[in-house]
Amino acid sequence: MAGWDDGAQLTRAGQALDAANFFLADVRDGLGPYLAVYLLTEQKWDEASIGVVMSIATIAGILAQTPAGALVDTTRAKRMVMVVAALIVTAASVLLPLMSGFWPITISQSIAHAAGVIFPPAIAAVSLGVVGPAAFAARIGRNESFNHAGNAAAALIAGAAAYALGPTAVFYLMAVMAVGSLASVLAIPERAIDHDLARGLREQRAAPAGGEQPSGLSILLTCRPLLIFAICVALFHLANAAMLPLVGQKLALQDKNLGTSLMSACIVAAQVVMVPMAMLVGARADRWGHKRFFLAALLILPLRAVLYTFSDAKAWLVGVQLLDGVGAGIFGAIMPVIVADLMRNTGRFNVAQGAVITAQSIGAALSTALAGLVVVEAGYSAAFLALGAIAAVGFAVCWWMLPERRETAAASVPNRQTSPSPSAIAAE
Repeated sequence: MAGWDDGAQLTRAGQALDAANFFLADVRDGLGPYLAVYLLTEQKWDEASIGVVMSIATIAGILAQTPAGALVDTTRAKRMVMVVAALIVTAASVLLPLMSGFWPITISQSIAHAAGVIFPPAIAAVSLGVVGPAAFAARIGRNESFNHAGNAAAALIAGAAAYALGPTAVFYLMAVMAVGSLASVLAIPERAIDHDLARGLREQRAAPAGGEQPSGLSILLTCRPLLIFAICVALFHLANAAMLPLVGQKLALQDKNLGTSLMSACIVAAQVVMVPMAMLVGARADRWGHKRFFLAALLILPLRAVLYTFSDAKAWLVGVQLLDGVGAGIFGAIMPVIVADLMRNTGRFNVAQGAVITAQSIGAALSTALAGLVVVEAGYSAAFLALGAIAAVGFAVCWWMLPERRETAAASVPNRQTSPSPSAIAAE
C-alpha cells in the first residue's frame, strides 16, 4: 500500500495519534461524572433522576454503537468521522447550561453519547491500520497513556476553573480541548492508514465477498469466546460505571462549593495511576497473558467498593479512587487487544468492537440507574457493596469460562515494515 515504506509518515502518524488521544480525552466521554455533580448542585435533581437521565443517554449510545463499528470498518474517511463526532459532542455539552428541565437535558446528553461512541473503534482502527497487528498492543497501551494524561490535565484545569468560576466552567473547557482534538486528528496522514489492516484483515488479503458486514449480535452469537468476553465486560461496567458518580455525589453533599473541584481531584488521582498501568499492559500483555490482565481489572472493583464504605472523609474517598486508576487503566488498554485477537483476519474487528462496547454500554446504563435506586432506598454504602458483588460475579465468569489467547499477532500476520517494534513503542 502507498506510504508503507515512508517511515517519516508513520512517525508523524504516531505523534498525531499521541496528540489526538490526549485532546480527545476530555471530548470522547462528554461531561461524564461532572454531569451528576452539575445536576445535583445546580439543577437540584435527586439521585434517582440523575441516574435515569444518565442511563437514557447511555442507551442512546448503545443504539449507535454497532452501526458506529460497522461504519469504521467500511469507511476510508475515519479521520473526518472523528472530527464530526467531536464537534457534535462538544456542541451538545457546551449548550447544556442554557437548558433546564428533564427532557432538554436528556436529549442533549443522548446526542452527545450517540456521537461519542465513534471514538473508541475509530482510534483503535486507525492505530491498527498504522502500526499493524504485531505492534498493536503496544500502540493501544500508548494510546491509553496519552488518553489518561489528557484526562488528568483536563480534570486539573476543570477543578481550578470550577473553584474560581463555578461548575459550568467545565463545559467550556471541552470547547478548548475540542479544537486541539480536531487539529490532531487531521494531522494523521491519510496515506499512513492501511484500511484493510484497520478492519482486521490480513495484509494483501481481499475483503469478505460482497463486503458483507455482520451485525454485532451475530458475532456475539457465533463466537463463543467473544460472547463470554462481552458478558464479562458488561459486568465490569455494571459494577464500575456508577462508582465515581456516587463518590462525586457524596463529596458534593458534604461541600457544595467544593463538589466539582473534589470530583476533579478524584479523576486526577485515578488518571495519574492509569498512565503507568496502560503502559504496563502495552509492554507486557503479549508476554504475561491478556486474560490475566483482565482478571486483575475485575478484581480491583470489589476491593474498591468495600473500601468506599469505611469512611466519608474527603481524603479517604479521593485516596480510594486511586484504585480506579488500576482497574480502568488495565481495562482500557486490554479490551481492544483481546477483541483484535478474537477477530484476527476476519475483517470484522470494528464490528466486534462495537458489539463488545454495546455490552459495555448496557452495563454502564444499568449501573447508574441501579445505583441511584439503591442509594434512595438503602444508602450509599449499600450501593457500593451491591456494585462490588456484581464485579465478583464477573471475575468468576472470566476465571472459569474465558480462554487465554497468548499467541502473538506476528505469528500469523506480517507487521507494517516500517513500524516500530512493540518494545520500541512502549519505550518512547
